[in-house]
Amino acid sequence: MGTRQVDASQWQQAWTDGGRRAVHIGDVADFNAQFVPQSPAARRQAHHYSCLAAFYTPDPAALLLPGEPDAEWTAWLARELAWGPVELHTGLADEHGTVRGTLAVRPALCEGIERLGLPVRPWGRTAGPGLEAVHHYESKAASHELFARTAAGHPGVLVPRQRPARSARRASRLLAALARRGETAVLKAHHGVGGYGTAVVTPRDTTAAGGARALLRGLAAEGVLPPGGRLLVEEYVPGRGRLRNLTFDAVIADDGTVHPVGTAVMHVDGTSYRGATAGPGAVPPRAAGTAEAFGLAVGAELARAGHRGWYDVDFVTDPAGRLAPTEANLRLTGPAVAFVLAARLDAVHGPGHRVRTLDMLPLGARLPQQALLAHLSQLAERCERFGVRLLPTIPTASWEELPTAGVALAARAPDTVTALDALDAAEAVVRAACEALADPFDAVAPDVPGVPGVSARPARGRAAR
Repeated sequence: MGTRQVDASQWQQAWTDGGRRAVHIGDVADFNAQFVPQSPAARRQAHHYSCLAAFYTPDPAALLLPGEPDAEWTAWLARELAWGPVELHTGLADEHGTVRGTLAVRPALCEGIERLGLPVRPWGRTAGPGLEAVHHYESKAASHELFARTAAGHPGVLVPRQRPARSARRASRLLAALARRGETAVLKAHHGVGGYGTAVVTPRDTTAAGGARALLRGLAAEGVLPPGGRLLVEEYVPGRGRLRNLTFDAVIADDGTVHPVGTAVMHVDGTSYRGATAGPGAVPPRAAGTAEAFGLAVGAELARAGHRGWYDVDFVTDPAGRLAPTEANLRLTGPAVAFVLAARLDAVHGPGHRVRTLDMLPLGARLPQQALLAHLSQLAERCERFGVRLLPTIPTASWEELPTAGVALAARAPDTVTALDALDAAEAVVRAACEALADPFDAVAPDVPGVPGVSARPARGRAAR
């Protein structure tokens, strides 16, 4: 089974209102707050992730961000991506951690944005037409029902069994029964983002916790699952190597037509999304064709329900090569950044880019932004030796207790194997160099070289890697 090459111009025209620049709002926390609890740590992480607003469309006219990225960050991106002038508005998170709340009390800023007369692109819909569809199908129960209705005409798709548990007692009974049969289970909250609300539980996990009920209490206490036991118990699908986690992304235009963007390989740590690889050949034609056909059928249903804008369908590939759909996201997604970057790089530097995003790259030391950008600039020069371009995507999380950075790597090569090998080599160098920031931690060399006063000692409580 083959698949046609996606016509990037069609989805870009639909997504950018015919090629117009746009205003990008980094309101990840606002969107997430509709569905999941927002601890201070979760809000901070969402604010860092909002830096990805820079890549909502190929050529932003204005960025409205909750955090305060250094101006050198956008200057770097503008040089590499040939952006026009960009209005940068930062520090917009209010005391409740929302961007929308700040905008509500900043009429002058809102009026200035309106005077631009450009499309406005948020992370996801939080008000207005189509919100009902977002709230309905962001539910993992509702999306599962949609998948089950749609799968009949798609022989390469296998929908996992899913059973609702309306109480903690029912959830523990279902989990205990699966453990007795030696089966692994996936526990899901009805809504979740970024890995929150999903847990993969083996029979050994259940036994080690002292039983299913104790395990569920522990997962709730750790903030992995919501309390109360109102969960979905889903069949676990064993993965298949590099292609275990796939995503299909598409855009629903204002007229309801659905335009495929592409299929990407997601990089998942446990149940938490950490990045994606997109571009020609990143996913083999057979799997890409199956994902696209099913994803477009799902998109047609979402369009009929009133959704407009970006969406994706995530899959797990089983050992037989069948795709098991696991959730739908009616919003921008992490892989959307890889697709948009690939399209922009193709337009500016020539076609054929494969892009890999690394959204939470561990750092061996806490760094202020200027030091981080200097470090990444040196790494960009090293990546050039592999024919790989490095772009910083999330520069604001480098001073957290567990410091991280986001980067994108892009390779343009005549064939897929060469490009993916180059990305693998560059990623290995980048990861090693970022970890190595922790090396000079003894009392003789307490500082990061070239950055006086910046401790290279890993932050207290930092998990070993």
